[in-house]
Amino acid sequence: MIKFRTEVEIPEFNKKMGYRQRSLMIGSCFAENTGNYLQERCLPIMINPFGILYNPLSISHCLDQIISGKIFSENDLFFANGLYHSFSHHSRYSGPDPGQMLDKINAASSESLAYLKNASHLFVTFGTSWVFQLKENGNVVSNCHKLPAATFTRKRLDVGDITETWIPLIDQIRRINPSLQVVFTVSPIRHLKDGSHENQISKSILLIAIDKIISDFGNDRTTYFPSYEIVLDELRDYRFYAADMSHPSDVALDFIREKFTKGFFDNEAHSIINEVDNIILFLKHKPFNPKDNQYMSFIENQIKKLEILQKKHPFADFEPLMRKINEKKID
Repeated sequence: MIKFRTEVEIPEFNKKMGYRQRSLMIGSCFAENTGNYLQERCLPIMINPFGILYNPLSISHCLDQIISGKIFSENDLFFANGLYHSFSHHSRYSGPDPGQMLDKINAASSESLAYLKNASHLFVTFGTSWVFQLKENGNVVSNCHKLPAATFTRKRLDVGDITETWIPLIDQIRRINPSLQVVFTVSPIRHLKDGSHENQISKSILLIAIDKIISDFGNDRTTYFPSYEIVLDELRDYRFYAADMSHPSDVALDFIREKFTKGFFDNEAHSIINEVDNIILFLKHKPFNPKDNQYMSFIENQIKKLEILQKKHPFADFEPLMRKINEKKID
Protein backbone atom coordinates (compact mmCIF):
# COMPACT_ATOMS: atom_id res chain seq x y z
CA MET A 1 0.00 0.00 0.00
CA ILE A 2 1.37 3.42 -1.00
CA LYS A 3 1.59 5.97 1.80
CA PHE A 4 0.85 9.58 0.87
CA ARG A 5 2.08 11.13 4.11
CA THR A 6 4.63 10.57 6.83
CA GLU A 7 2.84 9.50 10.00
CA VAL A 8 4.22 10.83 13.28
CA GLU A 9 4.25 8.02 15.79
CA ILE A 10 2.76 8.92 19.16
CA PRO A 11 4.58 7.12 21.99
CA GLU A 12 2.68 4.99 24.46
CA PHE A 13 2.51 7.37 27.40
CA ASN A 14 2.71 5.36 30.60
CA LYS A 15 0.85 7.87 32.75
CA LYS A 16 -2.71 8.44 31.57
CA MET A 17 -5.17 11.21 32.35
CA GLY A 18 -8.95 11.31 32.62
CA TYR A 19 -11.89 12.54 34.65
CA ARG A 20 -10.39 11.39 37.95
CA GLN A 21 -7.10 13.32 37.62
CA ARG A 22 -6.41 17.04 37.55
CA SER A 23 -4.13 18.60 34.94
CA LEU A 24 -2.62 22.04 34.51
CA MET A 25 -1.92 23.47 31.05
CA ILE A 26 0.37 26.43 30.63
CA GLY A 27 2.02 28.23 27.73
CA SER A 28 1.18 29.53 24.28
CA CYS A 29 -2.07 29.75 22.31
CA PHE A 30 -1.80 26.04 21.54
CA ALA A 31 -2.02 25.20 25.26
CA GLU A 32 -5.05 27.45 25.48
CA ASN A 33 -6.68 25.78 22.49
CA THR A 34 -6.12 22.23 23.70
CA GLY A 35 -7.10 23.12 27.25
CA ASN A 36 -10.36 24.74 26.15
CA TYR A 37 -11.23 21.62 24.17
CA LEU A 38 -10.75 19.44 27.25
CA GLN A 39 -12.46 21.90 29.57
CA GLU A 40 -15.49 22.03 27.28
CA ARG A 41 -15.75 18.27 27.81
CA CYS A 42 -15.71 18.81 31.59
CA LEU A 43 -12.29 17.35 32.33
CA PRO A 44 -10.68 18.85 35.46
CA ILE A 45 -8.25 21.15 33.65
CA MET A 46 -6.82 24.52 34.68
CA ILE A 47 -5.52 26.65 31.80
CA ASN A 48 -2.93 29.41 31.90
CA PRO A 49 -3.45 30.97 35.35
CA PHE A 50 -1.32 33.97 34.25
CA GLY A 51 -2.84 34.10 30.77
CA ILE A 52 -1.19 33.07 27.51
CA LEU A 53 2.62 32.91 27.78
CA TYR A 54 4.93 32.32 24.85
CA ASN A 55 8.55 31.92 25.93
CA PRO A 56 10.17 29.42 28.34
CA LEU A 57 11.44 32.05 30.81
CA SER A 58 8.03 33.71 31.27
CA ILE A 59 6.44 30.29 31.78
CA SER A 60 9.08 29.28 34.34
CA HIS A 61 8.68 32.66 36.08
CA CYS A 62 4.93 32.07 36.30
CA LEU A 63 5.38 28.62 37.85
CA ASP A 64 8.02 29.89 40.26
CA GLN A 65 5.68 32.63 41.49
CA ILE A 66 2.85 30.11 41.90
CA ILE A 67 5.04 27.72 43.91
CA SER A 68 6.41 30.48 46.13
CA GLY A 69 2.86 31.67 46.91
CA LYS A 70 3.63 35.21 45.80
CA ILE A 71 0.94 37.76 46.64
CA PHE A 72 0.84 40.46 43.98
CA SER A 73 0.40 44.08 45.09
CA GLU A 74 0.06 47.45 43.40
CA ASN A 75 3.87 47.63 43.34
CA ASP A 76 3.74 44.85 40.72
CA LEU A 77 1.44 46.85 38.44
CA PHE A 78 1.97 49.78 36.11
CA PHE A 79 -0.46 52.18 34.44
CA ALA A 80 -0.49 52.71 30.66
CA ASN A 81 -3.08 53.50 27.99
CA GLY A 82 -5.85 53.94 30.56
CA LEU A 83 -5.40 50.53 32.23
CA TYR A 84 -3.35 48.84 34.92
CA HIS A 85 -1.11 45.99 33.72
CA SER A 86 1.29 43.38 35.05
CA PHE A 87 4.46 42.41 33.18
CA SER A 88 4.01 38.88 34.57
CA HIS A 89 0.52 38.47 33.12
CA HIS A 90 -1.35 38.46 29.85
CA SER A 91 -3.54 41.46 29.04
CA ARG A 92 -6.68 39.49 29.94
CA TYR A 93 -5.92 40.55 33.52
CA SER A 94 -5.46 44.26 32.68
CA GLY A 95 -8.15 46.63 33.87
CA PRO A 96 -9.06 50.12 35.11
CA ASP A 97 -9.40 49.08 38.77
CA PRO A 98 -6.14 47.85 40.35
CA GLY A 99 -7.95 46.31 43.33
CA GLN A 100 -10.21 44.15 41.18
CA MET A 101 -7.29 43.23 38.96
CA LEU A 102 -5.18 42.08 41.93
CA ASP A 103 -8.10 40.08 43.34
CA LYS A 104 -8.32 38.15 40.04
CA ILE A 105 -4.56 37.67 39.79
CA ASN A 106 -4.10 36.43 43.36
CA ALA A 107 -7.17 34.18 43.27
CA ALA A 108 -5.92 32.52 40.06
CA SER A 109 -2.43 32.09 41.53
CA SER A 110 -3.77 30.52 44.74
CA GLU A 111 -6.09 28.17 42.85
CA SER A 112 -3.32 27.08 40.49
CA LEU A 113 -1.03 26.20 43.43
CA ALA A 114 -3.74 23.91 44.83
CA TYR A 115 -4.14 22.42 41.36
CA LEU A 116 -0.42 21.89 40.90
CA LYS A 117 -0.07 20.10 44.24
CA ASN A 118 -2.69 17.53 43.22
CA ALA A 119 -2.28 17.31 39.44
CA SER A 120 -1.27 14.18 37.57
CA HIS A 121 0.09 16.14 34.59
CA LEU A 122 1.58 19.55 33.88
CA PHE A 123 1.43 20.31 30.15
CA VAL A 124 3.90 23.00 29.06
CA THR A 125 3.82 24.51 25.55
CA PHE A 126 6.76 26.62 24.39
CA GLY A 127 5.96 29.00 21.53
CA THR A 128 9.16 30.92 20.83
CA SER A 129 12.70 31.33 22.13
CA TRP A 130 12.53 35.11 21.63
CA VAL A 131 11.98 37.26 24.71
CA PHE A 132 11.48 40.96 25.47
CA GLN A 133 13.50 42.48 28.30
CA LEU A 134 12.77 45.75 30.03
CA LYS A 135 15.65 48.12 29.32
CA GLU A 136 15.42 49.63 32.80
CA ASN A 137 16.18 46.38 34.67
CA GLY A 138 16.71 43.56 32.15
CA ASN A 139 13.68 41.59 33.35
CA VAL A 140 11.96 39.36 30.80
CA VAL A 141 8.30 40.34 30.40
CA SER A 142 5.42 38.00 29.65
CA ASN A 143 3.56 40.65 27.67
CA CYS A 144 4.58 44.04 26.27
CA HIS A 145 1.05 45.48 26.67
CA LYS A 146 1.53 47.66 23.55
CA LEU A 147 4.19 49.83 25.16
CA PRO A 148 6.63 51.55 22.76
CA ALA A 149 9.26 49.23 21.26
CA ALA A 150 11.99 51.47 22.72
CA THR A 151 10.94 50.24 26.20
CA PHE A 152 12.36 46.77 25.49
CA THR A 153 15.37 44.88 24.23
CA ARG A 154 14.60 41.80 22.16
CA LYS A 155 16.77 38.73 22.66
CA ARG A 156 16.79 35.15 21.48
CA LEU A 157 17.40 32.61 24.24
CA ASP A 158 19.94 29.86 23.80
CA VAL A 159 19.55 26.27 24.98
CA GLY A 160 21.47 26.95 28.21
CA ASP A 161 19.19 29.87 29.14
CA ILE A 162 16.24 27.47 29.07
CA THR A 163 17.73 24.36 30.67
CA GLU A 164 19.44 26.27 33.48
CA THR A 165 16.03 27.63 34.48
CA TRP A 166 13.88 24.57 33.90
CA ILE A 167 15.96 21.76 35.39
CA PRO A 168 15.99 23.26 38.93
CA LEU A 169 12.36 24.36 38.48
CA ILE A 170 11.17 20.81 37.81
CA ASP A 171 13.05 19.65 40.92
CA GLN A 172 11.23 22.38 42.85
CA ILE A 173 7.83 21.40 41.41
CA ARG A 174 8.33 17.73 42.19
CA ARG A 175 9.06 18.55 45.82
CA ILE A 176 5.45 19.69 46.20
CA ASN A 177 4.08 16.97 43.88
CA PRO A 178 6.44 13.96 43.56
CA SER A 179 4.10 12.00 41.24
CA LEU A 180 3.60 14.84 38.72
CA GLN A 181 4.55 14.19 35.10
CA VAL A 182 5.64 17.22 33.07
CA VAL A 183 4.70 16.99 29.39
CA PHE A 184 6.44 19.40 27.03
CA THR A 185 5.33 20.36 23.55
CA VAL A 186 6.35 23.00 21.02
CA SER A 187 3.60 25.08 19.48
CA PRO A 188 3.07 24.45 15.75
CA ILE A 189 2.19 28.13 15.30
CA ARG A 190 4.83 29.74 13.09
CA HIS A 191 6.35 33.08 14.11
CA LEU A 192 7.18 34.50 10.69
CA LYS A 193 7.80 38.19 11.42
CA ASP A 194 11.54 37.45 11.46
CA GLY A 195 11.35 35.15 8.45
CA SER A 196 11.09 31.40 7.97
CA HIS A 197 14.75 30.71 8.78
CA GLU A 198 14.62 32.58 12.10
CA ASN A 199 11.40 30.78 13.00
CA GLN A 200 13.12 27.43 12.43
CA ILE A 201 16.11 28.43 14.57
CA SER A 202 13.79 29.59 17.37
CA LYS A 203 11.81 26.33 17.33
CA SER A 204 15.01 24.26 17.11
CA ILE A 205 16.35 25.89 20.29
CA LEU A 206 13.13 24.95 22.08
CA LEU A 207 13.28 21.36 20.82
CA ILE A 208 16.94 20.87 21.83
CA ALA A 209 16.31 22.39 25.26
CA ILE A 210 13.32 20.10 25.86
CA ASP A 211 15.36 17.08 24.77
CA LYS A 212 18.07 18.02 27.26
CA ILE A 213 15.55 18.45 30.10
CA ILE A 214 13.91 15.09 29.38
CA SER A 215 17.27 13.31 29.14
CA ASP A 216 18.12 14.66 32.61
CA PHE A 217 14.90 13.53 34.27
CA GLY A 218 13.86 10.48 32.24
CA ASN A 219 10.49 9.61 30.69
CA ASP A 220 8.88 8.64 33.97
CA ARG A 221 9.01 12.29 35.10
CA THR A 222 9.06 14.22 31.85
CA THR A 223 7.96 13.50 28.30
CA TYR A 224 7.26 15.14 24.96
CA PHE A 225 4.15 15.35 22.79
CA PRO A 226 4.99 16.06 19.11
CA SER A 227 2.37 18.65 18.14
CA TYR A 228 4.96 20.64 16.17
CA GLU A 229 6.05 17.57 14.20
CA ILE A 230 2.46 16.50 13.48
CA VAL A 231 1.77 19.77 11.64
CA LEU A 232 5.14 20.09 9.92
CA ASP A 233 5.77 16.44 9.00
CA GLU A 234 2.45 14.64 8.89
CA LEU A 235 0.05 17.33 7.67
CA ARG A 236 2.68 19.32 5.71
CA ASP A 237 0.28 21.28 3.51
CA TYR A 238 -0.97 24.88 3.51
CA ARG A 239 -4.58 23.66 3.51
CA PHE A 240 -3.95 22.76 7.16
CA TYR A 241 -3.18 26.38 8.03
CA ALA A 242 -5.57 29.25 8.70
CA ALA A 243 -5.71 32.26 6.35
CA ASP A 244 -2.67 33.87 8.02
CA MET A 245 -0.54 30.85 7.01
CA SER A 246 0.89 30.75 10.55
CA HIS A 247 -1.80 29.23 12.76
CA PRO A 248 -3.03 25.64 12.26
CA SER A 249 -6.54 25.39 10.83
CA ASP A 250 -9.46 23.96 12.79
CA VAL A 251 -9.04 20.68 10.87
CA ALA A 252 -5.38 20.50 11.89
CA LEU A 253 -6.21 21.25 15.53
CA ASP A 254 -8.86 18.52 15.54
CA PHE A 255 -6.31 16.09 14.12
CA ILE A 256 -3.75 16.97 16.82
CA ARG A 257 -6.36 16.68 19.57
CA GLU A 258 -7.35 13.25 18.29
CA LYS A 259 -3.73 12.10 18.60
CA PHE A 260 -3.41 13.79 21.99
CA THR A 261 -6.47 12.09 23.48
CA LYS A 262 -5.47 8.75 21.98
CA GLY A 263 -2.06 8.99 23.61
CA PHE A 264 -3.02 10.36 27.02
CA PHE A 265 -6.62 9.38 27.84
CA ASP A 266 -7.36 6.30 29.92
CA ASN A 267 -10.07 3.89 28.73
CA GLU A 268 -12.66 5.38 31.06
CA ALA A 269 -12.07 8.89 29.68
CA HIS A 270 -12.45 7.65 26.10
CA SER A 271 -15.79 6.09 26.99
CA ILE A 272 -17.12 9.17 28.82
CA ILE A 273 -15.96 11.68 26.24
CA ASN A 274 -17.80 9.83 23.45
CA GLU A 275 -21.08 10.39 25.32
CA VAL A 276 -20.19 13.99 26.17
CA ASP A 277 -19.34 14.73 22.52
CA ASN A 278 -22.85 13.67 21.47
CA ILE A 279 -24.34 16.22 23.88
CA ILE A 280 -21.92 18.94 22.72
CA LEU A 281 -22.95 18.21 19.12
CA PHE A 282 -26.52 18.93 20.18
CA LEU A 283 -25.52 22.24 21.75
CA LYS A 284 -24.05 23.36 18.43
CA HIS A 285 -27.28 22.61 16.61
CA LYS A 286 -29.30 25.69 15.63
CA PRO A 287 -33.04 24.93 15.41
CA PHE A 288 -35.42 26.66 13.01
CA ASN A 289 -37.76 27.43 15.89
CA PRO A 290 -36.17 27.45 19.39
CA LYS A 291 -39.62 27.59 21.03
CA ASP A 292 -40.92 24.55 19.17
CA ASN A 293 -42.27 21.82 21.48
CA GLN A 294 -40.28 19.17 19.67
CA TYR A 295 -37.05 21.10 20.25
CA MET A 296 -37.92 21.65 23.92
CA SER A 297 -38.48 17.92 24.24
CA PHE A 298 -35.07 17.37 22.66
CA ILE A 299 -33.46 19.65 25.28
CA GLU A 300 -35.13 17.71 28.11
CA ASN A 301 -33.82 14.51 26.57
CA GLN A 302 -30.25 15.85 26.63
CA ILE A 303 -30.68 16.88 30.28
CA LYS A 304 -31.79 13.35 31.15
CA LYS A 305 -28.80 11.89 29.28
CA LEU A 306 -26.42 14.09 31.23
CA GLU A 307 -28.13 13.29 34.56
CA ILE A 308 -27.70 9.56 33.84
CA LEU A 309 -24.06 10.16 32.91
CA GLN A 310 -23.51 12.08 36.16
CA LYS A 311 -25.01 9.28 38.27
CA LYS A 312 -22.89 6.75 36.42
CA HIS A 313 -19.71 8.78 36.96
CA PRO A 314 -20.16 10.76 40.22
CA PHE A 315 -16.45 11.71 40.32
CA ALA A 316 -16.89 13.87 37.20
CA ASP A 317 -18.30 17.41 37.25
CA PHE A 318 -20.76 17.93 34.40
CA GLU A 319 -22.34 21.05 35.92
CA PRO A 320 -20.81 23.47 33.33
CA LEU A 321 -22.30 21.40 30.51
CA MET A 322 -25.66 21.21 32.31
CA ARG A 323 -25.73 25.02 32.55
CA LYS A 324 -25.16 25.30 28.80
CA ILE A 325 -28.04 22.94 28.09
CA ASN A 326 -30.37 24.84 30.42
CA GLU A 327 -29.41 28.09 28.67
CA LYS A 328 -30.95 26.62 25.54
CA LYS A 329 -34.33 26.73 27.30
CA ILE A 330 -33.92 30.48 27.82
CA ASP A 331 -32.68 31.12 24.29
